[in-house]
Amino acid sequence: MFQCEQFQSSRRALLAAAALCLSLAPAAALAQSLTAPNLPAPQPAPGPVTLGVVAQFSGSGKPIQSGLVWRILSESADGSPPRIVARSSEAQAEFLLEQGSYVLHAAYGFASGTKRVTLGPRGARETISISAGGLTLGGSIGDSPLPASLLDFSVFVPLQGNSEGRLVLANAKAGELIRLPEGTYHVVSTYGDSNAIQRADVRIESGRITDAVLHHRAARITLKLVAAPGGEAFAGTAFSVLTPGGDVIREAIGAFPQVILAEGEYVLIARKGGEVHSRDFKVEPGLDRDVEVVAP
Repeated sequence: MFQCEQFQSSRRALLAAAALCLSLAPAAALAQSLTAPNLPAPQPAPGPVTLGVVAQFSGSGKPIQSGLVWRILSESADGSPPRIVARSSEAQAEFLLEQGSYVLHAAYGFASGTKRVTLGPRGARETISISAGGLTLGGSIGDSPLPASLLDFSVFVPLQGNSEGRLVLANAKAGELIRLPEGTYHVVSTYGDSNAIQRADVRIESGRITDAVLHHRAARITLKLVAAPGGEAFAGTAFSVLTPGGDVIREAIGAFPQVILAEGEYVLIARKGGEVHSRDFKVEPGLDRDVEVVAP
């Protein structure tokens, strides 16, 4: 009898232990699923990254140290035109931008370069090559340089059959550094404000500065109406300078106005008090002088 009761007691203990294990199994499984190592860890939100940019002359690979203007344009997903999101005029610029795609544009005077870049988590450093050079202009008569204030230049890109095909730059001044794409250009130099004009073709090479001096054949002439040679000039005289064929080159009013004229022969007409006087004269290169009209 005692052995039977002992057996029943052991049996009840085993059943209770089994029930306890079954009740704890779902909780353990849940805890294990919550701490499973295969769940992805939360990622930090992407932030701005650095885009560093430099430019170099194509061919030589020399770095461009000045004269650059950088523009960063964003590319839109809807096909709308890109918009400028950043600018800089530093030679070696850095931009802090959100990750994505951009158009990088570098302007060097009238020359430029463009590149598409994509920024990832590590940012980027980009180099743009620009095929461009520099041009400085001056003028002279013989070996004597002309004053920069009296010179004016225009730069053209020649087209087939037309040396002045397309105007690139007007009213350029002597000594000014003009940045241009590599190629051949036609330069027109005007000395004074009349007909003293010289022309030349110049070649711009990438990474080099070309110094071009245009040699004029002209002179500065002072116009006078006098009662006798070497006498005092009459104020308020109206002058006209004509070619021998009658084309008007220059008109001026005053006692002794100055005009700059190209080499050649001219007719000077002076009007004062209803009277008209004239004389022929010749201009020689570099010979600045007075030209008098004598009123008898």
